[in-house]
Amino acid sequence: MTALLESEGPDAVQLREVARRARVSLTTIYKFFPTRDDLLVSAIEAWMEDNTYLPMETPPPGEPLRDGLLRVMRHVFDPWERHPTMLEAYHRARTGPARHRLDNHGLDAVFPIAAAVLSGANPRYLADIAVILANMTFSLLGQCADGTLQVSEVLPILERAVHRLTTNNEPEAAEALARRESTTPAPLSPDLAAPFIRTPTDSTAPEQP
Repeated sequence: MTALLESEGPDAVQLREVARRARVSLTTIYKFFPTRDDLLVSAIEAWMEDNTYLPMETPPPGEPLRDGLLRVMRHVFDPWERHPTMLEAYHRARTGPARHRLDNHGLDAVFPIAAAVLSGANPRYLADIAVILANMTFSLLGQCADGTLQVSEVLPILERAVHRLTTNNEPEAAEALARRESTTPAPLSPDLAAPFIRTPTDSTAPEQP
């Protein structure tokens, strides 16, 4: 089942096809997987257990929190980069009724991996980091699924986010404030303005008077 999902994508995972390949009746498949969603999610969970949630080395002595977070993220995301079809399958399944099942499965698997890395950090600080990175991750995966972002771009973006979250940004903020107050404001360059550009609307819509 996981081989079918990995090689042909989520659309290929159908109850009848799985029954045919397993050489069992469709009735037997229905006993274990009442719906196609159950079948797909089970296949994704099995693949992630074998690829994404593998055991990880314990942190070396003195490893900074930033390095540990990056190590966890690379450990988890490397299989996604090598198997983008599985990333698409995961995203599609997570937007359906199995969202909480997949989220809980991921938390149960990742927590032991991250526990040693995060040990000793302030719980409120960790909670803030977790909220930011989780929302960023799901947003980036959605962009990969709809083709607006390459899978290979996800990890570098998250690595930059981790760097910002674990680094003192006050010097750069103070420098920006000093430049703003000492010079005439200039338009943002295209690269800097990109995150703030509004999504184009339908050009055929009638103009408002």
